[in-house]
Amino acid sequence: MTVLDGPRKETRRVLAKGSIHWATVSDAGLLILEDGTELSEDNVVHLPPCNPTKIICPHLTYKSRGIESRNKPQPTETPTYFMKPVTAINNHGGEIIKPDDCKYLNYEGEFAVVISKVTRNITPEEAWDHIAGFSPALDMGLHDFRDTDSGSMLRVKGSDGFCPIGPGIVSGVDPREQIIRTFRNGLLVQEAEIKDELIWGPDYMIADLSRHITLSPGDVILTGTPCHSRSLDVGDTIEVEITEIGKLSASIVSGPPPRSDVGHLPTDSEEVRRVALGNDERVPELFKINYRNAKIS
Repeated sequence: MTVLDGPRKETRRVLAKGSIHWATVSDAGLLILEDGTELSEDNVVHLPPCNPTKIICPHLTYKSRGIESRNKPQPTETPTYFMKPVTAINNHGGEIIKPDDCKYLNYEGEFAVVISKVTRNITPEEAWDHIAGFSPALDMGLHDFRDTDSGSMLRVKGSDGFCPIGPGIVSGVDPREQIIRTFRNGLLVQEAEIKDELIWGPDYMIADLSRHITLSPGDVILTGTPCHSRSLDVGDTIEVEITEIGKLSASIVSGPPPRSDVGHLPTDSEEVRRVALGNDERVPELFKINYRNAKIS
């Protein structure tokens, strides 16, 4: 039995009644704690649903994003990756800090894969048995640092709190059959049918990574984003919804600039603006979305 089999099951990690609990989600949407107590979401604080030893992210895995960024639906023959520090992990309902000296804090709505057991040197077919479940996620990026770190993305994608994930981990659902949507202040800003756009599925990426890297229980593999990643402002709310999996919400707050001016400072170069502000002319009509007011379900 793999993560795709069986009925849908969602597990969340929450702070309730002064303690940390694992909870399952009932058909009525209530959270059921280990002792049988039933609570509504309003009565708990969500915590990250996993405790990863590593967070691994791919570049350009959606066709529309490849066209927007590189004018090719598949810019690379195989996936390429970068990592976020584990201090980037954040929770549903959490805050994301935009430093006052930076302009370009971008959202990327994604679905995350959470590893269930020690994984090393497996095939794509075996990968499904090594997945605990799936969750909405945000791969946040501070593109003011795009001109440094030789493409490693460490300072772009690695800030504290730049990987919100949750509300829970869902099994019994195939993410490839779902639709991903991102909302900024209730306005639809990203949308894609995953099976039509995702070039490499989670099974491929896990098998690829585990050839030489041991993945541990709780590790997070992000899977990429469709086109229309754009910059956010302080006060914005950003939400990612994966049909049949869940909806993640976070808010953007202001933070003071660093006390020291050592190292590479934020820049506003042509390359920074190219990535942060996007290029709609490269996205064909097939992938263009109609920005519209949409009620978030």
